[in-house]
Amino acid sequence: MVTRLHRPSSRHAPSNPPVSPPAGPVHERMSKVDTAWLRMDSPSNLMMILGVWILRPAVRYDDACQRIEERLLKYPRFGQKVVQDATGASWVTDSHFDIKRHVLREKLSPSVRSHPQQALQARLAELALKPLDPRYPLWDFRLVEHYQGGSALLVRIHHCIADGLALIAVIQSLVDGGTEPPQRKPKPAQDSAWESAEDWMAHTLIEPLTGATVRALEAAGEGAAQAFGAIGDPKTLLDKLVEKGLTKGMTGSADMAKLAYQMLRDGAALALMADDSYTRLKGTPGHAKRVAWCQPIPLDEVRAVSKALHCSINDVLLASVAGAMGAYLKAHGDSVAGKEIRAMVPVNLRPMAPSYELGNKFGLAPVVLPIGLDNPIERVFEVRRRMSALKGSLQPLLSFALLAVAGMVVKPAQDAMLNLFSRKTTAVMTNVPGPREKLKFCGSTLEQALFWVPQSGTVGLGVSILSYGGGVQFGLISDTTLCPDPQAIIDQFEPEFAKLTLLTLMLPWGE
Repeated sequence: MVTRLHRPSSRHAPSNPPVSPPAGPVHERMSKVDTAWLRMDSPSNLMMILGVWILRPAVRYDDACQRIEERLLKYPRFGQKVVQDATGASWVTDSHFDIKRHVLREKLSPSVRSHPQQALQARLAELALKPLDPRYPLWDFRLVEHYQGGSALLVRIHHCIADGLALIAVIQSLVDGGTEPPQRKPKPAQDSAWESAEDWMAHTLIEPLTGATVRALEAAGEGAAQAFGAIGDPKTLLDKLVEKGLTKGMTGSADMAKLAYQMLRDGAALALMADDSYTRLKGTPGHAKRVAWCQPIPLDEVRAVSKALHCSINDVLLASVAGAMGAYLKAHGDSVAGKEIRAMVPVNLRPMAPSYELGNKFGLAPVVLPIGLDNPIERVFEVRRRMSALKGSLQPLLSFALLAVAGMVVKPAQDAMLNLFSRKTTAVMTNVPGPREKLKFCGSTLEQALFWVPQSGTVGLGVSILSYGGGVQFGLISDTTLCPDPQAIIDQFEPEFAKLTLLTLMLPWGE
């Protein structure tokens, strides 16, 4: 779902003079999708991507400030604050930008000496619900200069700035030997604060896609919006498409009918999907978070199991997540027989080349996890079957369209639209393949990289899976009302994978 990050050279990049104030357009209109993410903040869920780097040896504060200012501000968006108005929002250059307002020294609680990881997790949980200051660009880095023989760098970036794939390109520019973002021409200013629906479809939804998907969207046109409200007659839609001249590039009426039918079918599946099973992990969140993670599992072992079972690494990891959640619920005395929970998984909708452009260009695919299956092998095959059924689906495109529409309407209407996801979802989950070899930052080795995606509405659980440096690491962020001890779920990941490995070895391979 996300393109692998290329490993930059370990050489130190030549030092450049600080970039302050950052270059870029003084005033730029925010896209509709980014506006939706901006306005999605709630007391229970702030739309921030939260991360932490564990670095050894320790990094000096002044060195971190210099590196971040030199590299991060090459992306103009990080030097711009957000100004909202009646019709949306704009990016406006912060003429009084101060790097030390965004790169801060951080102190952990006194328990850091006896329980360093727990102290770091507790501080990250606090920061997950501490809003970024809207008077300045919506991001900050916090350096714990002395942590377990090294340092810890805590990262918070508001989701309206960029999605996960774009931020991978940003992070690649921060590490030693990192590359600068490609130079590009500024976009011409819009004549109107409101783009027309046709302009939005052409520039935001169609351009990032290639091949058959482009032809499908060009053929379906306004069907992206109509699929939610007019689920019914493909012939009527086709007549409108022909009338608008949007059928060029299609080989015949059979292709048109097939694509129009898929648009309507996937729109119906997204709009009418059933609620997932009720568990203690689903409900109304409170106003406190917990953060947890585990030690990495060797990626080679995961790859070996996936090859033996003729499935993807992603299938193995998702099956382990389902097993861990099922084991957690059973440990609390809950029955999981026949139950399944839905997780929304981001799907990239942009080619890798322009990922440096930041912004949000991804859709959401609903993945149903079979937590009620006890047999790990059976669980992997069921996950594989469900993931295969999602291939070729237009649901991610339709969810992207819904986010764009949500960015056009007033806040109460946006909240009502996005409840479509939160009412039917238990978790948000991301799976990001990172570099195979460990990176360096200011001469220190990046030993562990962890991140957590934001949850929206009433969703109280965020699962992140990151492969990095030869290992696979699971991270979890939870609402304390719904899951007060996410470490108890995290601690089940490795045993669930171990059971799957053992059963795989016990299969009758010689028969």
